[in-house]
Amino acid sequence: MTTLAASFDSQLSTLAPLLFYLIVGGVIFIETGFFFGFFLPGSSVLLSAGVVAAAVDGIDITATVLVIVLAAFFGNQVGFVTGRVVGRRYLDKRTSPRIRKVIISAERFYEKTGWWAVVAARFIPWVRTFVPPIAGASKMNYYTFLSANILGAVLWGGGISIAGYYTVSIPEIQTFAYAI
Repeated sequence: MTTLAASFDSQLSTLAPLLFYLIVGGVIFIETGFFFGFFLPGSSVLLSAGVVAAAVDGIDITATVLVIVLAAFFGNQVGFVTGRVVGRRYLDKRTSPRIRKVIISAERFYEKTGWWAVVAARFIPWVRTFVPPIAGASKMNYYTFLSANILGAVLWGGGISIAGYYTVSIPEIQTFAYAI
């Protein structure tokens, strides 16, 4: 009987980290990939994931960061493609001069400063959800978006998670973190 209990314990201990990775990755993917995900607390989840990785033995910070960066990257890719396919079709049907002017303005913006907008948007709640589809709909160059998306996912997803990890694992920082 004890071997059966030990077997269940070992199976559940591997399930808990997997479940953690799936939940964190799912939240980040939904927040960055779909319009209805704008209300999710992405940066808070990243910081908390780093804290959990430092505090819980079975959860690895490397795997946590990898899951988060991949979820953030693919979430933005889904948003961009959705904007390019669905958003562009929708915008092309609009004939109002005012709407046409806004579309041209958005296309110029993403042509000039789109790369920086995609990277910086990662750090601004709500904006990070809407920038990729708008970039796709405004015909931003795909490779420009791709490079900005990779850098943004690494800086935002990896950076904030690692910050949370070190907040708990370094005693000097932990003391200040409680005060803040």
